[in-house]
Amino acid sequence: MFESLQSRLQQIVQRLAGRGVLSEADVDAALREVRLALLEADVNFKVAKAFVDRVRAAAVGQQVLTHLAPGQQVVKLVYEELVRLLGGTTHALRFADQPPTVILLVGLHGAGKTTTAGKLAMRLRNGGRRPLLVATDLRRPAAIVQLQVVGQQAGVLVFSLPGATDPVAVATAAVGEARRTGHDVVIIDSAGRQHIDDELMAELVTMREATSPHQVLLVLDAMTGQEAVNIAQRFDELLRLDGLIVTKLDGDARGGAVLSVVEVTGRPVLFAGVGEKLDGLEPFHPDRMASRILGMGDVLTLIEKAQGAVDAQTAADLERKLRRAEFTLDDFRAQLRQVRTMGPLESLVEMLPGAVRPKGAMAGMDDRALRRVEAIIDSMTPDERTHPHLIDGSRRRRIAKGSGTTIQDVNRLLRQFEEARRLVKRMSGLEGKGKRGKLQFPLR
Repeated sequence: MFESLQSRLQQIVQRLAGRGVLSEADVDAALREVRLALLEADVNFKVAKAFVDRVRAAAVGQQVLTHLAPGQQVVKLVYEELVRLLGGTTHALRFADQPPTVILLVGLHGAGKTTTAGKLAMRLRNGGRRPLLVATDLRRPAAIVQLQVVGQQAGVLVFSLPGATDPVAVATAAVGEARRTGHDVVIIDSAGRQHIDDELMAELVTMREATSPHQVLLVLDAMTGQEAVNIAQRFDELLRLDGLIVTKLDGDARGGAVLSVVEVTGRPVLFAGVGEKLDGLEPFHPDRMASRILGMGDVLTLIEKAQGAVDAQTAADLERKLRRAEFTLDDFRAQLRQVRTMGPLESLVEMLPGAVRPKGAMAGMDDRALRRVEAIIDSMTPDERTHPHLIDGSRRRRIAKGSGTTIQDVNRLLRQFEEARRLVKRMSGLEGKGKRGKLQFPLR
């Protein structure tokens, strides 16, 4: 997501940050490039112009050109304006003082409402809530079954009325059912269309009036393009949106339409959908996203993902093994699996600041490479994983054949593992002499 915008802006930022002296003409030239990058990323032309004008006005107003590091100051202004364009601050769901909290999800067909409903329900359930999913799409074939499957995967009950023809009546009955059964959140998965029409909007307006939702959230496909602005404006005019959930944020779309929607509607993005799995719904942090776009990384999100993937006991056990130099290939495989639960490796690398991102061979590593390493370890016997020095030439040939890799791949893994073990021993030795503090595993 934002791949083209990231690439262009990072190039501009690097050029600016490295300059000790800037003239007004330099700033104008750089901001023209920023404007062009925004336009190429599908940002509305009015929004792009306003963005650049505000940065230029701030640069002149703060006399950036006379600053000791003018290039870095311009980068700072671009970052601050990008954060403002993305919504400024993080917005969370609002819950009713008297449950149930009713959340109405709206949007066009294909935006991912049903999957998003399941993701949101699972997130709330994991947070201690008791959500109830409501199937009100009575037009699309198998829509109710789809939500029931999603609900089952998320571990959340789904409310439906067999044979019903009025979606508003289903939604109203669901709110009453939630009150009776103690569900504190009701998530209504409304119907969508291929495009906005009067019938759809009239149905949604009636549903809003009948259920009095505490939050009306527009589910918007990040790959929609410039039409996303018109879609969001139309829904906002008739339904008074409270926020947005942007799906497919991990796709390869230019993504600038998302920036335009927030600016034009004034409605914040609450969540971003990444991936197809039900745990792929993340709170949207404008400051973190701006930092990632400019190549400054997103270490906070990376830490949060690591904390969610590694439990305290596992981390403590691993630290003990590292301190005693007992780290085996079984432990190494377990760590690879935990890294994979954090999401695609490419997205994790994007969260690292540009200065510390892997270079060379590591830069090309992806999830397939991790699976290949895992396959090699799986092809070893328990003794071989505990005592890698036992792996001679014939064993290497067997492991390579069993894992569908080459002997060179096996040799590379064993060499890297031994280097890691030697490093751990050196660190443990230094710690024992009091030259280092407590040894901590990076993902802890």
